[in-house]
Amino acid sequence: MIEQNKNDETNRDTQLPNSRKVYVSGRLHEDVRVPFREITLAPTKSMNGDLEANDPVRVYDTSGPWGDPDFHGDVTQGLPPLRAKWIRSRGDVESVAGRTVTPADDGYLSAVHAQHAQRGNGNSKSQAPSSKHLSTLNSQPSTLSKQKPLRASANHPVTQLWYARQGIITPEMEFIAIRENHRIASQKDDFRIKKDGNGNSEFHNSSFLPHTFARNHLAHQHAGNAFGAEIPEEITAELVRSEIARGRAIVPANINHPESEPMVIGRNFLVKINANIGNSAVASSIEEEVEKMRWATKWGADTVMDLSTGKNIHATREWIIRNSPVPIGTVPIYQALEKVGGRAEELTWEIYRDTLIEQAEQGVDYFTVH
Repeated sequence: MIEQNKNDETNRDTQLPNSRKVYVSGRLHEDVRVPFREITLAPTKSMNGDLEANDPVRVYDTSGPWGDPDFHGDVTQGLPPLRAKWIRSRGDVESVAGRTVTPADDGYLSAVHAQHAQRGNGNSKSQAPSSKHLSTLNSQPSTLSKQKPLRASANHPVTQLWYARQGIITPEMEFIAIRENHRIASQKDDFRIKKDGNGNSEFHNSSFLPHTFARNHLAHQHAGNAFGAEIPEEITAELVRSEIARGRAIVPANINHPESEPMVIGRNFLVKINANIGNSAVASSIEEEVEKMRWATKWGADTVMDLSTGKNIHATREWIIRNSPVPIGTVPIYQALEKVGGRAEELTWEIYRDTLIEQAEQGVDYFTVH
């Protein structure tokens, strides 16, 4: 096992140095608060020794509430359901009982087999994450299992794609627009507003055209050919809606994962980074899987793919989803194979379909379908 690093810098609750969490409010939807990480910059020292103060820089932040020092959360309770009010206010979803979780969902033959494993009487080497940690976590007060899944109730899909094609700008779309636009807006302010010799501000450039800057300037870019995908000067909520409606962007946001902060993937938006996590066959626990997810989002993962296999896969995924501020993806066939003891010849469409429904009700935002 890898020994845990006790250094303060790597501690999961330690804030990044010279940084603070800030929020930008929405205009169309007043309850939208978009997080950014504001980094304090050191002053620039000129050739003659004078110091020039630098304004702080705000960057895209994926750490969610876990990155806010004012948030004192508990993994046994999960994150606050950020989007729950938005989802309910549209009036097109309803709570359902959902499918019953069975021992097979966690890779066990029966309830007796599962209890046997949790007591440590089974083959502990094949239990990943370990049943010891599972029973420890399950013995703590938790609201994770009390949430009923939601489903559509108005005879139409409850996806951002459907809303976009109806001309509806959702809170999720405004959240995304502020997130995507902020860096561009900051750059325009930095490069347009300059100081004259008397220290007064003056307008530097009539338009933000990166190819008009000198080659040694930070903002310089080659003009290139956008092939119809040129990003406008301002990312608006209407642009986000339009790109989604045209099928050029997607918003992975399962209604059963209200803890996630809206994000977009598309050619006219910022590049996104996916992080893969998965349990270890040598040593793993639910606590460690949640920690991997938090570690990934702290350092900028926009989405997290859970590649866990083996026992307790349903329980592990539940803890990850309830504590994740970013979309969670899975490879459903891994769990489907576990349900048939790893015997591919016994895998049927009904088992695979049931696994997809199970994971969708849990809150999985995107799938890899082999």
